[in-house]
Amino acid sequence: MSELPEYVYERIFNAPLSKVWKLWTDPELLSRWYGPGIETVIHRFDLKPGGEWRNEMSWGDKKDLSKMTFQEVVHEAKIVWHHSSVDSDWNVISNPMMPDWPKVLLTTVTFEDAAGKTKVILKQVPIDAEQNEIDCFTNMMSGMDNGWGAGFNIIEEMIAE
Repeated sequence: MSELPEYVYERIFNAPLSKVWKLWTDPELLSRWYGPGIETVIHRFDLKPGGEWRNEMSWGDKKDLSKMTFQEVVHEAKIVWHHSSVDSDWNVISNPMMPDWPKVLLTTVTFEDAAGKTKVILKQVPIDAEQNEIDCFTNMMSGMDNGWGAGFNIIEEMIAE
């Protein structure tokens, strides 16, 4: 099998690392920018290896549930999680809106001080994926900037508040 596709998105925020870290790790603040333009409810957020972030996003009559299981947390430096779609009992399932989407994405977010600003780099890679899931991820990567970019734009607005 060939090398897995990797989605990468990065941004430099005009804010100190501690402030940007808080926007990623305080569930109340996180729910304001994660899932831009829709209602986001965080049901659980246990930021430690093995802890879970249980997330619900709603728009109109549609709903998306996801579970992120934290793999690594390094204060103000890195958060790594496995990201999956789930059913109403929080069991991992295929994405109901996109059945070929990978069941698990390895998401790594790093935070770096950049002369008083903060550089955030987000990477996602499908893991334990079938070829159809890898193909779907590869085909969708070009559009992923829209979602992450919109969320990161809200982070910039929150920093300016």
